[in-house]
Amino acid sequence: MSRLVMKFGGTSVADLERIRRVARLVAAEVVTGKQVAVVVSAMSGKTNELVAWTDGAGAAAQGIDPSDDEYDTIVASGEQVTAGLLAMTLRNMGHRARSWMGWQVPIITDDAHGKARIDDIPAENLLAAFEAGEIAVIAGFQGVTRKGRIATLGRGGSDTSAVAIAAAVGGACDIYTDVDGVYTTDPRIESKARKLAKISYEEMLEMASLGAKVLQTRSVELAMAQRVPVRVLSSFVEPGEAPGQGTIVCDEEEIMEKRIVSGVAYSRDEAKITLLGLPDHPGVSSKIFGALADANVNVDMIVQSRARTAETANMEFTVGKRDAQRAVEIVRSHQAEIGFEDVAVDEDVSKVSVIGVGMRSHTGVAKSMFEALAAKGVNIQVISTSEIKISVLIDAAYTELAVRALHAAYGLDQL
Repeated sequence: MSRLVMKFGGTSVADLERIRRVARLVAAEVVTGKQVAVVVSAMSGKTNELVAWTDGAGAAAQGIDPSDDEYDTIVASGEQVTAGLLAMTLRNMGHRARSWMGWQVPIITDDAHGKARIDDIPAENLLAAFEAGEIAVIAGFQGVTRKGRIATLGRGGSDTSAVAIAAAVGGACDIYTDVDGVYTTDPRIESKARKLAKISYEEMLEMASLGAKVLQTRSVELAMAQRVPVRVLSSFVEPGEAPGQGTIVCDEEEIMEKRIVSGVAYSRDEAKITLLGLPDHPGVSSKIFGALADANVNVDMIVQSRARTAETANMEFTVGKRDAQRAVEIVRSHQAEIGFEDVAVDEDVSKVSVIGVGMRSHTGVAKSMFEALAAKGVNIQVISTSEIKISVLIDAAYTELAVRALHAAYGLDQL
């Protein structure tokens, strides 16, 4: 008997009517003979409300560290409500169902409250529930430390919960969202965006990390590592309404015709930091990025060039906007040790990327990208590449123009 984990995000369970629709989608899979577990997020907006309460009672009022374990106790409660409501709805439809909290499964995590990582999921309890003909409705986003404390997995963590549970029970994973699959780019920007029937784990991982918000990055990493079959589907349909819908995230070998470029992603959550007049000798970069790493500031794109003054260099790198001012403060605090002349920050930038496994075997991808941007008068500030992606940093005002230009340049509107 096949096993399936179905995950529903906050917009999919935003109110009782949507929870009833979710219950119908779950029931449709159960009647086909599958053993089903369901992972749910908090109702849309609930987590933000809970975080605001913790700010008022703790972090904002008393200076308490937001990684405090009581923070996790509070913000994890939203998923508990959803799980109970969905289990109750399924019971009212005549199905055997019960809710499960992370500690009951158990989903065992490390002690990094607020951004915990999953260490293990013993599957015995869930497998016993399956054998008893029960639908397991599991609160996503949460687990339990080995010390017995609730720990949350960070924003988007319900995706990771679902993939991890699917790996533990040997099942497939269907991620239901407010879109009906993975698109070549954001349809809100490019009306000619096309839904992809299949996308490789590697491409989906790059798209998720570069700004596409369909799946959480860690969930894709886990699916790729454990080879969990994943589908992205819309929850805003009735059972049987759109057969064959969605996008399959799979091994590259399962895609017969590999596209040179599969998608265009963008992120407005970028800030560029420029260090001027750096001493041009070994060890300087280590001091800069060591200090930032110690402060848990994630650095993305990096470029260094020689300055006009002999034996000096200029360096530019990007961080998330929320870390920009903190990053500046950190490097300034090490200015005497590092020896740079000045630092500047620009938060009016965006990162635009093209992604595709076909880049491995085709030339001219970068040439097409740069020509398309030049034709629209878009200036490139920083360039970053990997085996299957090219990212450029540009002025934020040109974000949508760049996305549309690149989407057309690679023929993505004609898939």
